Amino acid sequence: KPAPSKPAAKTKASGKAAPAKKPPGRPSAYTKEIGTVLCGAIAAGMSLRRICEAEGMPSMTTVLRWLADEEKPEFRLQYACAREAQADLLAEEILEIADDGSNDTYEDADGNQRTDQDVIARSRLRVDARKWLASKMAPKRYGDKIEATHTGPNGGPIQARIAVEFVRPRPVAEDDE
Repeated sequence: KPAPSKPAAKTKASGKAAPAKKPPGRPSAYTKEIGTVLCGAIAAGMSLRRICEAEGMPSMTTVLRWLADEEKPEFRLQYACAREAQADLLAEEILEIADDGSNDTYEDADGNQRTDQDVIARSRLRVDARKWLASKMAPKRYGDKIEATHTGPNGGPIQARIAVEFVRPRPVAEDDE
């Protein structure tokens, strides 16, 4: 819903309404269509950098400016949803990588089955990279749960102590009043 426009100010000389001031700089190239294409590509797993390198897409700086723009809350929400969808896609890829054992073994020259440690290490790296990225994109869903507990000495309860000290006022002489 667009913001209500302010009435145009009247000029002193003519008493007629002055033309509305244009915002400084060139107009934004943002359209809902570009936002939808951009967020769809993010949800499909593409990086923002790669999307912005494509023909006809805005620069990364422009997209970051749109995300910071208070007048584009619908784009920020769409972008956040796309990032969550991308985190879900990464979680699915983790399962696919972990379940794919097709290249884990090979047959050596003597016909013996051997474990290909390089392939397994690379798969582990791919899984770890996706886990880390998903935890940053959707920390509530994929981040590490950190539990903070407060305990006293030796794991016991926290003890609070309040000391009250009564102080007798010094006697006031009649001359001090």
